[in-house]
Amino acid sequence: MIDYKININGLDVDAHYTEANIKEIFIPLLERLTLIQKEKSKRILVVLAAPPGAGKSTLCSYLEKLSKETKGVTEIQAIGMDGFHRRQEYLTTHKTIRDGEEIFMVKIKGAPETFDLPLLKERIQKVISGENCGWPIYDRTLHNPVDNVITITSDIILLEGNYLLLKEEGWNDIEKYADYTILLKANENMLRNRLIERKAASGNSIEVATSFVDYSDMVNVRTCLQKSKTADLTLEVLEDSSYKCIKN
Repeated sequence: MIDYKININGLDVDAHYTEANIKEIFIPLLERLTLIQKEKSKRILVVLAAPPGAGKSTLCSYLEKLSKETKGVTEIQAIGMDGFHRRQEYLTTHKTIRDGEEIFMVKIKGAPETFDLPLLKERIQKVISGENCGWPIYDRTLHNPVDNVITITSDIILLEGNYLLLKEEGWNDIEKYADYTILLKANENMLRNRLIERKAASGNSIEVATSFVDYSDMVNVRTCLQKSKTADLTLEVLEDSSYKCIKN
């Protein structure tokens, strides 16, 4: 078991990856992406979609690290769509409809409609053009995105997010920018427990965290699990945090 400690969006994360997963899934994936990039002779975009709580940000960060340590593969650069959350001041002043009730968007922060999708697409187009450009991150301690924290420079860009393969208007377009797609799946109850723990870690009581997760996050989990497109590679996240290849 390989331990991996990293700060993701302002929170410290302790992750663990099995040597079997690294040897049988991760390194072959990096080799495949390297081959695609060399064949196309341009910057490529890899899209990884997963439900909230599946560990996608941590996995992508680890894959970036692994690519730098593995001979014969092109280094990848991992980025996320969380930097395109609409700002807190927007979410607290704009409303949407949930279950027939008009509510402020902040109550369902993380739902597809709470992201700035046009801005995300605009920035993706800059990335695939080969331009070195800025990219935002989301800071959970600030509860807001911070722009241009990352500068895109690599030939393989790994973009992760919940809705990047979503079969809904607007989101449908993102797949056409991707040279390769990855989908993570996981058990709903496992994701619920992880999300409650993560929400509590950002300063909320267990009661508040549980209420938010059940009202908001679990809707997003089901949206991702039930409405995502088929990907080139599909992995299942198991209870022990290891990965099983479903489609390769």
